[in-house]
Amino acid sequence: MKGLNRKDIARVAAEDIPEGFCVNLGIGLPTMIADYIPLGREVLLHSEQGLLGLGPAPEAGQEDSDIVNAGKLPVTLLKGASIFSHSDSFLMIRGGHIDIACLGAFQVAENGDLANWSTGSLTETPGVGGAMDLAAGAASVWVLMEHCQKDGAPRLLERCAYPLTGQKCVTRIYTNLALIEVTPQGFVVQRIADDIDFDSLQKLTGATLHLSPTCQPYRPHLIANDGALSVTP
Repeated sequence: MKGLNRKDIARVAAEDIPEGFCVNLGIGLPTMIADYIPLGREVLLHSEQGLLGLGPAPEAGQEDSDIVNAGKLPVTLLKGASIFSHSDSFLMIRGGHIDIACLGAFQVAENGDLANWSTGSLTETPGVGGAMDLAAGAASVWVLMEHCQKDGAPRLLERCAYPLTGQKCVTRIYTNLALIEVTPQGFVVQRIADDIDFDSLQKLTGATLHLSPTCQPYRPHLIANDGALSVTP
């Protein structure tokens, strides 16, 4: 069971962003969201180094090395975009002007604790970046990640084993297998992939899952087709 691929995880998250929201895209999978904002929806995408108004990746040969996202990958700027200092960017984050921070993670606990900057390994260089500021300053934190580690160990746990980035900050999790809300009762499965059932999902999770009574299939709603967008049934 594989569930959604990385592009479709980003596509589903992009489709869920409400009109007019200011959204920070963290390093890794979250940066792919910029490629899948639905046509006609006005969303302000923010990158911590000082960009507001990010667009999708440029066409081959049209890259500008001065216009990159948080992961140092080339992006485009939409009409009306702003470029400003790193310090002003963090004033936005710390001042509560980010509606949603989309971040990657190593682990998420059932109370919303986030671990995404270090595994505690002495052989790996930790890299917190602006994640601690975003976890504390954004109105909502959405995590995009694989449901399990490469060795099959769960990433969704009762308590994080790795050093914390933020406490009780995660509100929603997009994995390859499910969309899960973090609630006072714990993890609530709101959507589940077509190729897995709830019991199998529970076995891959290190904390108790609760199935929403309105749980729906987990798949992109808008599918690109030869430059057009169609709606899945």
